Amino acid sequence: MAKIGIIGAGQVGSAAAYAMALQGAASDIILVDRDAALAEAQAEDIAHAIPFAPPATLRAGPFAALEGSDLVVLAAGVAQRPGESRLDLLSRNAEVFAAILAQIRAHAPDAILLIASNPVDIMTDVATRLSGLPPGRVIGSGTILDTARFRSLLGRHLGISPASVHAYVLGEHGDSEVLAWSNARAGSVPIRTFAAQVGAAITDDVMARIDEGVRRAAYRIIAGKGATWFGIGAGLSRIARAVLRDEQAVLSVSIQMPEVCGVRGATLSLPRVIGRAGVVADLMPELDAAEEKALAASARLLADLAGELRL
Repeated sequence: MAKIGIIGAGQVGSAAAYAMALQGAASDIILVDRDAALAEAQAEDIAHAIPFAPPATLRAGPFAALEGSDLVVLAAGVAQRPGESRLDLLSRNAEVFAAILAQIRAHAPDAILLIASNPVDIMTDVATRLSGLPPGRVIGSGTILDTARFRSLLGRHLGISPASVHAYVLGEHGDSEVLAWSNARAGSVPIRTFAAQVGAAITDDVMARIDEGVRRAAYRIIAGKGATWFGIGAGLSRIARAVLRDEQAVLSVSIQMPEVCGVRGATLSLPRVIGRAGVVADLMPELDAAEEKALAASARLLADLAGELRL
């Protein structure tokens, strides 16, 4: 059976462990944190939910406990200091990743890496460069959560299940992300056609409201409770299941790309086919001119920032 290691037992790491346990993503889940007492407490708390879930073992341990892991989630990082630049913060997080990746190479060299630490696209780029693994084996959670928010709001507007909405957020997990309206579908029907048929027209005002709802969701949640963790925890579990069950599922995740929209060196999200080997195919949606321009701008922003970071 599959084994998952999660490095970082804070809010995101513990939420991911909880979602993975409840959804039966793996039979063995290991929590690793520099604060061993925190990891132990989170593991014990989540283990008490296992009787209500598929059989699994959930425990805390040192890096050596990662041995045999099929997938390792990186949800660790350092907080920004007052007055610290984004680039300085990235440099310090790169140092943390270098130490973690050395431990993963020693104890779980065959594991696929799943990056959750923010800024996730840049940290996915860092992990790819430092690990030496092929890009398809270093997967950032990217816009999987933004895509879920997009589908949720569209489903609410149309009065249907979000599971019946097929729409993606592309590019950066951040302010430059691109909501791909032009290829959104409800079932097999273009979103505007479906909306007209059910009497829920997608006007400019509706688009603006949904765009703001997706793009500003994290800011609203952070203002209310300090951080986000449930949504991304479930998203990480979804990616883990796609990998470990070899689903060949299409999910919007971030990997390092040789080129996108004429921009080289960007790590960003597109719909991708994911299975036991990691990302096995990239899918470029058909975009309108404005969306393609916005995706190129997002790619340029990420490529420029990655280029400034010296590892």
